[in-house]
Amino acid sequence: MAKDNYGACLDFTLQAEGGLSKDRKDPGNWTGGKVGVGTFKGTKYGISAASFPHLDIANLTLSDVKPLYKIRYWDAVGGDSLPAGFDLAVWDYGVNSGPARALREAQAIVGAKVDGKIGPETITKSATAGVKHIQSLCARRLSFMRYLKIWSINKNGWSARVAKVEAKGVAMYLAATGTSAAARQTLAAEGQKASDKAATQANQGALLGTGGTVGVSAGVPSWTGFSLAMVGVLLATLVIFAIYRKNRQRAEAYRAEAAALKDRPLETVSL
Repeated sequence: MAKDNYGACLDFTLQAEGGLSKDRKDPGNWTGGKVGVGTFKGTKYGISAASFPHLDIANLTLSDVKPLYKIRYWDAVGGDSLPAGFDLAVWDYGVNSGPARALREAQAIVGAKVDGKIGPETITKSATAGVKHIQSLCARRLSFMRYLKIWSINKNGWSARVAKVEAKGVAMYLAATGTSAAARQTLAAEGQKASDKAATQANQGALLGTGGTVGVSAGVPSWTGFSLAMVGVLLATLVIFAIYRKNRQRAEAYRAEAAALKDRPLETVSL
């Protein structure tokens, strides 16, 4: 277990969350949890008006938010009881979408009872969670995000963040379970896999863009068939591009983690 990993996970999340956000279209920035409902206070260091309606969001300091994160999120997902790396993936998901949702997804992955609560079974089943579990949880998280109303506005930043969570989580797990040389090799390999997938999707998108797969169904008027086919091509292209973007960002994140290990003497690499 990674009982002393809270600081590293908190630092990562605070860097991703940034400072004060005053986007009026973000429901999290309103005390009522919906746009236009309650008071508009914004979000700062990831502490939102929707989750903490009684706080003076704009004047929060880092000293103010650290204990809030510990109690409301880290302890809620049982961070001290989760393996290194998997703790980051569950915790950061919980910060964005609530500890209960993050735990339900994690429980489904490790084969524990899905109830959104940390308990003995979840802790036991999570004890062996590794690279594939971290990757699976991040994939589920991104899939959930795509159905949110403000996905179209935030998709680039959100998918990049999840990619970084995945790569950092895998790096944390590898650092805790093996040598830094092996960790660097694994991170580079995962980055190459993601890069290869992105290249494949780019080729598929290019093929669709040239109309290579457009056909007209028999019995359908030509213009109607052509229009339906073009709509299908457009939708397929959008899906392929989304997957391409995700894997491109994953590749970049894994390469960054591998480079970070390479830049430090092996004997001093630690978390």
